[in-house]
Amino acid sequence: MNRSATVRVGDTLPPVRPAPITRTTLALFAGASGDHNPIHIDIDAAHAAGMADVFGHGMLTMAHAAQLLTGWIPQQYLRRFEVRFSAITPVHAEPLCTGRVTALDTVDGEQRATVELTVTLADGITTLAGQAVVALPDYDPSN
Repeated sequence: MNRSATVRVGDTLPPVRPAPITRTTLALFAGASGDHNPIHIDIDAAHAAGMADVFGHGMLTMAHAAQLLTGWIPQQYLRRFEVRFSAITPVHAEPLCTGRVTALDTVDGEQRATVELTVTLADGITTLAGQAVVALPDYDPSN
């Protein structure tokens, strides 16, 4: 469903709450992504690295943020997507992905929205902060 005709600065995207991060999630993501770093799937490797337990891949957290975007607007309208990881996502964490429109612009004749992205955990820790720019093909600034 295209929501781009009624986008306003300050609008929030429907939040995404992925399933809790489990050891199975981490093993499956390692296989799907090719990132088999043992600190994400082997508790002994995590301990050797000074961690209490395995933890989520940064790119898994980024994938959850991408899910937020593509649940709001089709993937082909994504123009830029950048993030900064600020904390790890522990096993059993329950991430919450949120987004807010911070700007509307016209670039090369195309209407675009800038969206601030955040992934936080139940304890309030932010694990990812980022920004995306998406095209708004049906945007009508008179709405």
